[in-house]
Amino acid sequence: MIDRLVGLWRSVGFRLAFYYGFLVAITMLAALAIVYLQTVGVLHQRMARQVGLTAQQLLTDVNEGGVDVAGAAIARALTDGRDSDSEIYLLVDREGRKLAGNLDRAPGAVAHAVPTQRRVERDGRSVNAYLVMYALSDGGMLMVGQDLRDQELIESLVASASAAAGIVAVLLLIGGTFVFRQELERSVSAIRLTARRITTAGELRERVAESGEDDEFALLNRDINAMLDRIESLMDGVRHVSNTIAHNLRTPLTRILVRLRSAERADNDPAQRRDAIQGAIREIEELTLVFEKLLQIAEAEAGARRRRFTEVAIDVIATDVVDLYEAVAEAQGATLLREPADAILLPGDRDLLAGAIANLLDNALKYAGQGAVIRVGTQETAEGARITVQDDGPGVPDQELTRLGTRFHRLSHDGTPGHGLGLASVQAVAALHGGQLRFESAHPGLRAILELPRATR
Repeated sequence: MIDRLVGLWRSVGFRLAFYYGFLVAITMLAALAIVYLQTVGVLHQRMARQVGLTAQQLLTDVNEGGVDVAGAAIARALTDGRDSDSEIYLLVDREGRKLAGNLDRAPGAVAHAVPTQRRVERDGRSVNAYLVMYALSDGGMLMVGQDLRDQELIESLVASASAAAGIVAVLLLIGGTFVFRQELERSVSAIRLTARRITTAGELRERVAESGEDDEFALLNRDINAMLDRIESLMDGVRHVSNTIAHNLRTPLTRILVRLRSAERADNDPAQRRDAIQGAIREIEELTLVFEKLLQIAEAEAGARRRRFTEVAIDVIATDVVDLYEAVAEAQGATLLREPADAILLPGDRDLLAGAIANLLDNALKYAGQGAVIRVGTQETAEGARITVQDDGPGVPDQELTRLGTRFHRLSHDGTPGHGLGLASVQAVAALHGGQLRFESAHPGLRAILELPRATR
């Protein structure tokens, strides 16, 4: 039993429910105590006021008309039918003889004007009374009071109701604790079950079951599922990159090995050996560029450079890149057009954004062909900024649009230089800035759209 209680107490849901229920119970009991004290206090105040007024009136009668007048007033009060069963009077002379009233005998106590509770004899029964006693000038004594049976009955009813309410509060506390724990356990169990399956089986396709509700746990489930989607996507990307690197490196490494073995042969003349070594050096330099690109993408995806963000002018960066590429475009017979731009200031990394725009321009110049017209635009949007690079070249098939930006993915293998990492690096820069890169057909040509928010997430 103790072990079970200890196990329950270790549950966060049980402790939260217990604390909440305990606070509710304390609040209810405090409210009941206040009601009880206020009710009893009001009754006591009413009784004290009534007894005091009656006693003062009788004292006035004694002072003005003597004990006979006071006795007659007591007799009328006991027969008028108003509170006659609870009113207490007693008027005695200096010898202790009863002159008027409904008490059997005077209680043995000295006179005092401060109301007190004491036992008195009335109609042969001992009752608890609220009583004041005044000494008269002729040596007699006047007693005025109120039978407390009705008062005690009311207090008993209020106390019983408070006790019943307290018991109900405790039962609600106990029941509510278990119900709250079960509800919390039900909401958390789906997350725990999914996490256990992923941990034991390594199956990243597992997702937390959606409840269809809109409470905090439903939002948490969606966030966890979104996180798992992202993790699965990253793991797929890692597998894809690993496979692609292994596939793409095998050919250049084989060529390097062949060239170096050729250079190793002693019978080769110096010119052939020099050509073999220079070819191997070029291959190694190409591989170095590939790894540098991959490292840049990894650094951007990890968010390591976000702390370097400053306010940058997006329009100025785009204009500088266009100016830089004008000579390249002219050499290829292409035309670069800088469309009217809005002045836009956003937080970001100037070098990375410039590199991203340069990659989009380089991609457009590479695939749009001779005589292409390439337009670069920057527009301010409600969310932030939109950078567009559009060409009028042959474009991309619709089924290929979603694959653009995948690492090592290339549309053609006709000898066009590149490794399929340029657009992937733009994707990484967009993600680092909390934005996105998307592509759409321009009819003719391709339109690349880089959207950046006003504040990174």
